[in-house]
Amino acid sequence: MSQEKRSVALLSLLASAVLTVAKFAVGLMTGSLGILSEAIHSLLDFGATAITYFAVRVGDRPPDRTHHFGHGKIESVAALAETGLLFATCAWIIYEAVRRLLVAQVHVDVTWIAVAVIVGSILIDFNRSRALKRVALKHGSEALEADALHFSSDMYSSAVVLVGLGLTWLGYPQADALAAIGVAVFVCLAGWRLGRRTVNTLMDAAPEGAAETIAELARDTDGVLALDRLRVRPGGGTLFVDIDINVARTLPFDRVTPIKNRLIARIHDAYPRSDVSVTTHAVPLDDETVHDKVMLISRRRGLAVHHVTIQHVGERLSVSFDIEVDGAMPLGAAHDLADSLEKSIADELGTDVEVESHIEPLQIETLAGRDVPEDRRHAYHETLSELAAQGMLTDVHNLRARQTDQGIFVTFHCRVDPATHVEDVHEAVDVLEHLFRERMPEVRRVIAHTEPLGAAPA
Repeated sequence: MSQEKRSVALLSLLASAVLTVAKFAVGLMTGSLGILSEAIHSLLDFGATAITYFAVRVGDRPPDRTHHFGHGKIESVAALAETGLLFATCAWIIYEAVRRLLVAQVHVDVTWIAVAVIVGSILIDFNRSRALKRVALKHGSEALEADALHFSSDMYSSAVVLVGLGLTWLGYPQADALAAIGVAVFVCLAGWRLGRRTVNTLMDAAPEGAAETIAELARDTDGVLALDRLRVRPGGGTLFVDIDINVARTLPFDRVTPIKNRLIARIHDAYPRSDVSVTTHAVPLDDETVHDKVMLISRRRGLAVHHVTIQHVGERLSVSFDIEVDGAMPLGAAHDLADSLEKSIADELGTDVEVESHIEPLQIETLAGRDVPEDRRHAYHETLSELAAQGMLTDVHNLRARQTDQGIFVTFHCRVDPATHVEDVHEAVDVLEHLFRERMPEVRRVIAHTEPLGAAPA
């Protein structure tokens, strides 16, 4: 529990006790109903403040096994109990005031002590109301805010009693009872405002404007296609936000998480004491291509797919692709995997579609490699440079050759005219790799990295 919240609640409790004793003593001594009503009011204040002190102690406990959202609503329960005490005060004050006006004649002795007690009460209520309000806003405490509202209304009711004493001293004895009714009016107004807010909190009513603000934040967050559902409810000093958003289903998982984090951060900026839960729903886009759909389905299954080819053959759609699986996997298992992927793609694209796959081995294990001798690396470089000169590729550089248990792997960089189409570059690289492996059969694999002429060296 916050030490600041505990301290301000305890000081308010002690102030209520002192005012209650002083007002009862002066009220009985002078016979003033206004002061007695204030004394009873202060007694109820003492009880309400005691409830508040208990509530802020319990409300700051963290969530546990049976209270998953924490204990913050105990502050709302305390505020509701305080509301009940306020209305009970009103009922007694109005009853006694009407009785004195219509039936009983009670002499009120106005003394300087009575005036001093009421003035002191106003000063004390002013200072503790400000202190309670400050701490309540700082920590989002509903119970402390209820106390602050309560004691701010007490200042006005005490001022009414002070006016009643003055009129009584001037020779208008009914003014004391009328002042008491004035106190009851202030108490009723404070109770009504406090009770309405407390009931709204207990019924999980969203704070005014919160839902609209959060909805706007969601719609303005990059990557969010639409707001699907939003639920906001207060719990003590915490605002619980449960929000569902739509994102493009073609997005990989590692791009969805930053979208959620950006939205959560924006909500926290607007409502620092918020607990935000974001659920994403992947939805299809109107402009998804066939290629997007094929890659999406394969990615969901954790399969590597490339060389996707899409053809329109008359009224039919034909899709083919290469699928990479573990090279050590039995062909039967690999075929079942490919067949399942083909069926999923066909279900997505429609019944009138051809789907064919080519199974390739995927290098999964990490190979232990070592650099080949320099003379062999030089021979590979010379051969590649010679073959590249026969086509569009130039400037073979950054060549590496490593010996592994599965053969020699050669990687190199080369350059090409930046205006050349990627498809033409890829075909030229394929030809170069094929010719090179014919010359150097010990080479298991060749990986070429093409760069545009004039690019900075990699």
